[in-house]
Amino acid sequence: MIEHVHRRASASRTIGAVIVATDDARIADAVTRFGGVPRLTSASHFSATDRLAEVAADLDCDLVVNVQGDEPLLEPEAIDAAVQPFAADPHLAMTTLCCRFENADDVNDPNVVKVVVSRNGFALYFSRAPIPCPFGKGSIPAAAGPFKHIGLYVYRRDVLLRLAGLAPTPLERCESLEQLRALEHGIAIKTVETRHDSIGVDTPQDLERVRRLLAAETRA
Repeated sequence: MIEHVHRRASASRTIGAVIVATDDARIADAVTRFGGVPRLTSASHFSATDRLAEVAADLDCDLVVNVQGDEPLLEPEAIDAAVQPFAADPHLAMTTLCCRFENADDVNDPNVVKVVVSRNGFALYFSRAPIPCPFGKGSIPAAAGPFKHIGLYVYRRDVLLRLAGLAPTPLERCESLEQLRALEHGIAIKTVETRHDSIGVDTPQDLERVRRLLAAETRA
């Protein structure tokens, strides 16, 4: 799975180098075998954001892209789309990806993270629960979502290091969603809608779906 993710990240036009950050020597060995560059990190990190920051502290770059190792279907074009807004906005701190739901059952699946966004495209909240709840008389505006969140983040390097220096927050712990730490500390996250859906491998069922899709790509 890591090799699939590495290949797709390497195919992005906007990424200068791909580094696999892990605290597991077995993963590091596998990455070395397929020609990747691993970095062993501390095993005490609370989240992937914290692990990424350990590596980013020694990098000379303006932007850091966090591609989760359980997203083997992530399209290089989607990675580029998440990086692109930084070129137009020097004050932008952080971006992430989202897409429209193709499977209605995903809205109620706690393994599929949902995000609702503001009128100018910034994340208002992420949750494992269905959001927003249509309780009042008004309908849910299509522009607000809910969207399916895709676990990729782009940070300005200084923002990433500052974020990793902050303690885990109550909502982050409650939902087990690291991006909520940024929102709770007032760091705005720009959402970039993509047409490319992805499947984060969180369950054995997800793994089987991904295997079928990758096999279909190979046959095509």
